[in-house]
Amino acid sequence: MNLRSAWLAVTGQTRSDTRVAPLGALTPVSPVASRSGIMPGSADGKLRISGFTMAGTTAMGATVYPGRAVVQGTDSQGAYPVALTQSVALTFADGHGTYGRIDLVVIRVYDNEYDASGRTEAAVEVVRGTPSATPAVPAAPPLSLPLYTVAVPAGTSAGTGGINWTTALVGLRTATVAVGGILPVTTDTALGAYPGQYRDIAGGLERWDGTAWLPYPAKPVWQDWTPVWTTATGAALPSFGDASITARYIQQGPTVHLDFSITFGASTNFGPGASVSDNWRFTLPVKAASLTRCIGFAELNATTVNRAVARMRLTSTSFFELELSSGMPGAVPVSASGLTDALTPWTWAAGHTISGSGTYEAAK
Repeated sequence: MNLRSAWLAVTGQTRSDTRVAPLGALTPVSPVASRSGIMPGSADGKLRISGFTMAGTTAMGATVYPGRAVVQGTDSQGAYPVALTQSVALTFADGHGTYGRIDLVVIRVYDNEYDASGRTEAAVEVVRGTPSATPAVPAAPPLSLPLYTVAVPAGTSAGTGGINWTTALVGLRTATVAVGGILPVTTDTALGAYPGQYRDIAGGLERWDGTAWLPYPAKPVWQDWTPVWTTATGAALPSFGDASITARYIQQGPTVHLDFSITFGASTNFGPGASVSDNWRFTLPVKAASLTRCIGFAELNATTVNRAVARMRLTSTSFFELELSSGMPGAVPVSASGLTDALTPWTWAAGHTISGSGTYEAAK
C-alpha cells in the first residue's frame, strides 16, 4: 500500500515517512484533539483540495491520487498523519441484480494497540453499501476519513458499461489547516473550533463567534431610526403627532444609506402656522463627515397634481433640510420656493407626504 503513516507502525517507520506525513498543531476540536481532514491546495493553486482526488478510470474501477491528511482518533489515541505518495487503484463490486447501492471510499487507519485488528497501517478502502430500493450511505468505519460516495445502480458491471463516473461520484473531502489558518470549506458543515476562527466558503470569509459562522466583515443590516423634526430657529417647533413614519438606514464602513417616508396625520403640528415660516430640519441617523449640498432627493406630495422634488441638503453634520429643486407636474409653479417649511412649497395638511433617500459619508 502506498499510503504511508507516521507514528503508527510498531517498527519500521522511516525518516521519509516522518517527513512526508503532516505534523504540527492543526485545527483543534478539543483541547487535545485535531480536526480530521486533508491538507488543502493544489500544484497550480487553483483548487481548494486536490489531495486524495478520485476519478473513474475503468468500467468498475477508480484511481485515488496522492495527498496528505490527518485522521483523528480518540483523545487518548491522538491524530494519525498519513500521506499517499503514489496513486492507488480501487475496484468496485458489481451491482446487485435488483437494487442499487451506495459505496463509501475512506482513508482508514488500523491501530492494533486500540482496535485489536492485528494491523498497524493506513489504507484507502471501499466500504460497500447495502443494496436497497432506497440505498443509503454506509456508516464510516471507526478511525476513518470519508472521501467520496459512489452510486452503483442495480445490474451494474463491466459487461453492462460499468459505473457512470460522470454522475456516480459525490465528494465528501474536508480540509484541515494549522491553528490560526483560514479553513477552506467544501462540503462540511462542522461547527467552529474557537471564537475567532475563520473559514473560506463560496468565495467569502466567515468568522466563528462561539455559536455560529457569521459573514466577515459583518454584513450591514438595515436599522430603524426616527428622525427628530425641528426648525432652523427652534421656535414654534413642529411635531409628528399621529403621522406615519418609516425610516431606515444602513451603514457599511464610512458610507450611510438612508430611506424614509412620512405621511402626516390629523394631529400633526406643522410648526409656526400659516403666517410665519421657519425652515424644517430632520436629524440624520448617523452624524455626517461634512456639509453637503445634496445627499439625495425627496418627493413632496400634497395631491396627484401638487408634487415637487427637493434636494436633501446637509446644512449641518447632524441634520438635513429640504430645498426645492423643481416645479410641479404640468409646469404649475409652486406657491413658495426655497427650503421647505410649514408654507413651502404649499400649506401642509394631513395626508400630505414626504419620502426620500440619500447617501453620505459618516463622521469618523
